[in-house]
Amino acid sequence: MIIKAKPVSIHLIRRIALFLMWFFRKRLNKLVFNNDIELNPNHSYILMCNHFGFIDGFFAYYLCFFWLNKKRQIKGLYTMSVKKQMEKNWWLKYAGSFSIDPGKRSIDESLTYAVELLNEPGNVLIYFPQGNLESCHVRQIQFMDGLYEMATRTKGNCQLIWCSTILEYFENTKPSAYFNFLDCGTAHEFDFETLKQKVNQHHEASLNKTVRLKVYN
Repeated sequence: MIIKAKPVSIHLIRRIALFLMWFFRKRLNKLVFNNDIELNPNHSYILMCNHFGFIDGFFAYYLCFFWLNKKRQIKGLYTMSVKKQMEKNWWLKYAGSFSIDPGKRSIDESLTYAVELLNEPGNVLIYFPQGNLESCHVRQIQFMDGLYEMATRTKGNCQLIWCSTILEYFENTKPSAYFNFLDCGTAHEFDFETLKQKVNQHHEASLNKTVRLKVYN
């Protein structure tokens, strides 16, 4: 049996996001948005991100409110979390998390619940397709099958977005975060192998952009 999301008001979550903005400004040198993309109107959105640490969930919420919401107003914000983590952190369901338990029968229930959310325009699902934590500097992004199941089952209009987040220090004592966006099309035109290829090409290009600091006089 899955743990379903019981999110608090989107306005309260937005206030929490304001705190996140303050938090990041204190601890990061700068936030850089690259490869800005257009968002389709009257769609739901899957925001896929690389999974490199505990902080990437906060980054994803930051992106939803200070990038995505400025383009298309968010009605509901959700994220898929491992059930063990939700059992340890009771508050996650109030932030929009619902559980998935890999290898268990309930996984189909979790995917069905995700599809129900994605059939509603204005909903955003934060999703980490790697399934496991990996360095943000890995050259190859591995995708679990959950994305395929959600995209092919979704009947409503849903846009898929990828963001490669890269952290670098260079000349500073605080890291900078580089957000590199990629429009992955819609669920209606979804092709899993093509998407994986495009994401990996994009991720490698994003890494190549940040391997050297360019200083212009």
